[in-house]
Amino acid sequence: MQDLTLEKAVEVILAHALRITETEELPLLDALGRVLAEDVTAAFDNPPFDRSPLDGYTFAAAATQGATEEAPARLTIIGEECAGAFYGKAVPAGSAIRIMTGGAIPPGCDCVVRQECVQVEGDQLMVPTEMHAHENYCFAGEDVPKGTVIAKKGDQLTAAHLGVIASMGYAKVKVYRPLSIALASTGDELLAPGEQLRPGKIYNSNLYILAGRLREMGFQPQLLGILPDNVEAAAEVVGSYRDKVDLFLTTGGVSVGKKDIMHGVVKEVGERLFWRVCMKPGGPAIAYTMGRTLGIALSGNPFASYATFELLARPAMAQLAGRTDLAMPRRKVTLANNFPKASRGRRFIRARVTADGQAHIPAQHASGSLASVVGCNAFLDIPAGTGPLPVGARAEAVMLF
Repeated sequence: MQDLTLEKAVEVILAHALRITETEELPLLDALGRVLAEDVTAAFDNPPFDRSPLDGYTFAAAATQGATEEAPARLTIIGEECAGAFYGKAVPAGSAIRIMTGGAIPPGCDCVVRQECVQVEGDQLMVPTEMHAHENYCFAGEDVPKGTVIAKKGDQLTAAHLGVIASMGYAKVKVYRPLSIALASTGDELLAPGEQLRPGKIYNSNLYILAGRLREMGFQPQLLGILPDNVEAAAEVVGSYRDKVDLFLTTGGVSVGKKDIMHGVVKEVGERLFWRVCMKPGGPAIAYTMGRTLGIALSGNPFASYATFELLARPAMAQLAGRTDLAMPRRKVTLANNFPKASRGRRFIRARVTADGQAHIPAQHASGSLASVVGCNAFLDIPAGTGPLPVGARAEAVMLF
């Protein structure tokens, strides 16, 4: 297949992106960022007992009936309870317990008065106002009742998830194994940053922006550096990862030039799914399989590589890893500045979309330019046959962040 719409290309890719099903059990902190493989339910009510939400005194509210500033209710303080301690004994009517925030409310008590609102003389507590049952009172299970699903299968675990799960006493959780990704660039013209710049050479920026995006998304790719512009040598490297990674990403070598080696590499290592997507930039992308491993070969132009990574590879990673958070919502926006070029074919334009729905388009749009990507958080999806876009024109934005 070739010359597919973006939607058809994504459909083909997803048909070959095999959802990870293998699981492992990890200590709670080690599971941060991983995808939960089963529901986690509350094993008990949380809080597990009725408790005080503040520092004060607890007693039966009925003992304060009719209390006023002039004639406060008098109760006898018979004990004290800090958080973590447990008084346990029943408190008789007319008696009170000093209690700290989080302390378990003893039997016989049904309210808590703030310590700032009362006076104490020896063991006598003066309460200058009527209290009501369950005033300043937290019930057992008020936060999470027993049996509640506190984290769902498929959730990517955040710090908040870990806190809630830990509050239930769980030390480990079952998660899916991490997505394995190999990433390489092709091109004899490329140098690794840190090398001496030489005539005809450029530094390999693609590897860094894509590896950076993968890490921002919570993945840890295997970085293979720069593959030589030689079909046999490159195929040997790519083919060695057959069935060893879930996704193999490359940049460069996908067009029709003498050194566009990925066509030959794909023939050597697997089965091509498609070549060329009807979009700009990054149209000459290749998708292929080698065993259970999905391969996506992206354009070598820096922005084209970045754009097709987001539009083609990101949906694959979302499905492989079960990451619903990687979905790219679309929203209608208004252009804050004009775009002077006509779009004969479907075009994706980098842009910074602000909270008020304004899309700010940088001056530099070339697919080989990367600097103007900084600060952008969206692509504007411009249909084929669209003329230059004036300020105030409406467009649809694919939100990346």
